[in-house]
Amino acid sequence: MAHKPKLRPGPNHPITVTPYAGRIKVLVDGKVLAETTEALTLQESTYPAVRYIPRQDVDLGQLERTEHSTYCPFKGDASYYSIPALNDAGENAVWTYETPYDAVADIKDHLAFYPDRVELIED
Repeated sequence: MAHKPKLRPGPNHPITVTPYAGRIKVLVDGKVLAETTEALTLQESTYPAVRYIPRQDVDLGQLERTEHSTYCPFKGDASYYSIPALNDAGENAVWTYETPYDAVADIKDHLAFYPDRVELIED
């Protein structure tokens, strides 16, 4: 297995995790997949902000775990879920960091959704 570099956020690559002040709904074909007032916003460098939703506020019965994984040297290993209701568009549409690095430990037990595959409604 190849060595995975582990990097810490800093001035050249800042990462913040803050509570989202509002309600978020995730819809798939009009059906609620997730709804929460406890979301977190992860802002990484110049990338678009990502909303992370607590696992307990997601209907996991609408998801299927996949074997796909990715690695981020700032956050750790990401695992993925598909949304079968979306057919091919739902493949690996949801990710989670089950053992995130300390700098982003708050996103543990949270899931994120690709916003081009689901409808995200933010109040």
